[in-house]
Amino acid sequence: MAVISSSSSFCLISFSNATPPSSTAPLSLTIFSSPKPKPPPYLVLRPKKPQHTIRSVSFFPGFSTKSKDAKTLKEELYQAIASLDRGAEASPEDQEYVDQLARQLESVNEIKEPLKSNLLNGKWELLYTTSQSILKTKRPKFLRPNGKIYQAINTDTLRAQNMETWPFFNQATANLVPLNSKRVAVKFDYFRIANLIPIKSPGSGRGQLEITYLDDELRISRGDRGNLFILKIVDPSYRVPL
Repeated sequence: MAVISSSSSFCLISFSNATPPSSTAPLSLTIFSSPKPKPPPYLVLRPKKPQHTIRSVSFFPGFSTKSKDAKTLKEELYQAIASLDRGAEASPEDQEYVDQLARQLESVNEIKEPLKSNLLNGKWELLYTTSQSILKTKRPKFLRPNGKIYQAINTDTLRAQNMETWPFFNQATANLVPLNSKRVAVKFDYFRIANLIPIKSPGSGRGQLEITYLDDELRISRGDRGNLFILKIVDPSYRVPL
C-alpha cells in the first residue's frame, strides 16, 4: 500500500521589453492588451508538471520498513505480549501483530543450527502461545492452567519435558528425533497427572517442533499445526529425566 502526495507550482514568465510590432521574431507566449491606455502585457501562467512522491506506509502499528536489530525487536515483542496472559487474552489482531514481530526476529536469527547449540539446553518458561491445547480458553478460567508453564530440552540426550504448575501440576516427557538441524519429531512417552500418577503414552502423542529463533535468553518455536511458542530461559542447567 502506498500513499501518494503531490504538489503543484506555477512558473512566472515576464518580459523586460515588449517586442515591436515590426519584429519578425516568433513569440512563444500570447500577449493580450487594451487599445487605450496600453497596459502592461498580461502574463499567461503555465503550471509545471506535478511531481509525485511515494511514501511507504506500515500495515501494523509500530512497524517500520527499516531493518531493526534483534534487541529492538525483542523489546517490541516483550511489550506486545506483556498483557496477553500467555496468549489467552489475545485477539486475532494481537495474534497477527505478535506473529509479524516473531517473523521479523526469525529473519535476523544468527543460530542457523539450533539443535547443535548449547543455548537450546535447559528449562524455558512459556511467555506466549497460540496453542489451544495449552491455553484451553474454552474452559472457565479456574479450570485453566493459571501458574507458570515450562518446557525443558536436552540436546545431548534428545529429551524434552513439559511442565504445568498451579493448579494441576501436570507433566509430560518425550523423546526427540531430529529431522534436520532445527526441526524435531516429538514422541511423548509418559504423562504425569498432578505430578504423582504416571501414565504411559498410548502412542498417539506425537508432533513436530521447529526452533526458528534462538539466543541466550529467548526462543521462538513453531509446531506442525501452525502454533507459535515464545519462551525465555530460566535455568540453563536443568536436566530432563531419562
